[in-house]
Amino acid sequence: MDKEVEPHVLAVIDEMRLKGPRLTPVEIVAKMGVFDARDKPFDHAWLATGDNVIATIWGEFVSVGSGGRWFCIESLDTQHRVGGGPRNAQQVQRAKDRLALLKRTFDAGQGFRAVLQTNRIAIAELESNKDAKVSTRVRDDDEWHVATWEPEKKLAVLVRGPRGWVPTEADLQAAKARGSVPKVAEPAAAVATGHASPEEVHAAAIEYVTKHFTGYGYKAENVIAQNIGFDLEVSNAKGQTLLRVVVKGTAPGVPSFKLSSEESACSVREPLWRLLVVTDAGSGVAQHKIYKPTEISSAPGYDPS
Repeated sequence: MDKEVEPHVLAVIDEMRLKGPRLTPVEIVAKMGVFDARDKPFDHAWLATGDNVIATIWGEFVSVGSGGRWFCIESLDTQHRVGGGPRNAQQVQRAKDRLALLKRTFDAGQGFRAVLQTNRIAIAELESNKDAKVSTRVRDDDEWHVATWEPEKKLAVLVRGPRGWVPTEADLQAAKARGSVPKVAEPAAAVATGHASPEEVHAAAIEYVTKHFTGYGYKAENVIAQNIGFDLEVSNAKGQTLLRVVVKGTAPGVPSFKLSSEESACSVREPLWRLLVVTDAGSGVAQHKIYKPTEISSAPGYDPS
């Protein structure tokens, strides 16, 4: 969203938008030399004519470092969304394709063209909200390049303008706070030691349930960030929604759980709402059971208070 963009960066994007022709997001990419842009409207990087790489730069993630230089941190984690939660198969492939093109420019010591983009919803919901749409997309006439590529840290740094400058450690720490690098919980280790927090147990339960449904060929979309009364929306290969599931987990040290007011309200108004409880979440003996709204009181660990 525009309010998440640095004011100086937003001003430059607005100036580019006003002085350029009125084109759709796909038309902008097509005019930059991507002939199959209309077949790849949801991609985040493209190979254009002349082997030029074009990549989306989300304005919400752009930071301004020393000397006014723009940069952003690129996550090398293809499995997790920046807003948290696992990516689905399409999202994983899209992330892999983008990183492959960026790595190609890094290995060749070349720059890449960028389209600067802002979004109509919070950037953390970019991959989890079905209503996510482009707010503004403009062609950046300044070249970008991959300044650093650090697989061990699962991040790269993308910089706008000439080579030879990299952000300071303080710049990087401030940039990470913008949310471009997913904070991936490692709940299993904490659960195994018996020192897991309720949040870690919940994360372990979500991971378990997601793998369970996807293992049977279903899509399990994580919608926790939307705070709409359930955690996962489960659908079949045809896109038909089958269940809207609240996931709860129990484990040593976290023997009980509660439903939020929104979850309780949703259990009444939503016919597909179900409670799924994972016992021993995060362990090798985790098990689960699904409960209808009328069966909530019989779920192990349920605390009605």
